Amino acid sequence: MKVKISDIKVRNRIRKDLGNIETLSDSLNRHGLFSPILVTSDYRLIAGERRLEAAKRLGWKSIEAKVIDDPGEIKSLELEIEENIFRKPFTEAELNEGYERIHRLKNPTLKQRIANFFRRIFDFLFRRRKKRSGS
Repeated sequence: MKVKISDIKVRNRIRKDLGNIETLSDSLNRHGLFSPILVTSDYRLIAGERRLEAAKRLGWKSIEAKVIDDPGEIKSLELEIEENIFRKPFTEAELNEGYERIHRLKNPTLKQRIANFFRRIFDFLFRRRKKRSGS
């Protein structure tokens, strides 16, 4: 559900250092929001302060949010901790592999470009033949 950002109340949070919001803002700008923030039915923020702050910096007026009944103070704190504590960052090797794969896809070799060209032709002919046969 979309929630107006101006309606969201951010109270005393555990995390004081939000880190680099600029990179998260760049990601939201390029790809959009992957995971909604979590708020109570009266729009008190439970989880997603960094995403909320990044959206504010982009000038968003609303943000996708999962709305839950007020879980109470203890459960709210447990949810806030749970949402943040089990994140495991990529290792340097994993991150390097991901960027290398993106680079190869963006910059295919001549051999890959030729193979892709023929793959597209065969796919087109296959779909055309399938359409003619009524399958």
